Amino acid sequence: MREIGLIKQVQLQRSSLKQGQRPQRFYDPTPLLLVERLRLAPGGVSAISADGLPIIDIHHADHPETKNRQGTNGISIGFTSHYRAMRDRYGAHLTDGCAGENILIESDHVWSIDELRAELVIQRADGQLVALAGLIPAAPCLEFSRFAHLSADPLTSDQLRTTLQFLDGGMRGFYARLMDGQDAEICAGDRVLS
Repeated sequence: MREIGLIKQVQLQRSSLKQGQRPQRFYDPTPLLLVERLRLAPGGVSAISADGLPIIDIHHADHPETKNRQGTNGISIGFTSHYRAMRDRYGAHLTDGCAGENILIESDHVWSIDELRAELVIQRADGQLVALAGLIPAAPCLEFSRFAHLSADPLTSDQLRTTLQFLDGGMRGFYARLMDGQDAEICAGDRVLS
């Protein structure tokens, strides 16, 4: 196994980042919440707020408005290098974490699914290993594509196609699931291996 980076931050989506009704839906990263520790479970991710209250990510199977797709998108992962590439193309408003991933990994390399393979392992400070399996690219959406362009208006078909192609293949992030079914906590500074 090789180290691919350290976790920079962990966060939750308290509610959907897609707001409004079609065809006027728009992307709003406001519901994202940075947390100190992230609890990984078979159903998805959760955390304890600074006030000591439990918070469940909207992609957790137990969230009342869940966006969980049969366990394939319960945990999301992104890379700072991918954000640099998106900022180079679309602008400074694409801040680290704004695409909504739960785990943001500090890296200088833009990773493809072939390089990462289908599994990541997080090594906590105490040495415990947490395996994430079923790694798949997170498909980009129309709303995030408009957000990338800072456009409230519909994109031209060429703009949309080009943007979706650029953001696909893991640029916008990856989904995974907890491999062994055991709950685990992770935090910023933990090592990520592939």
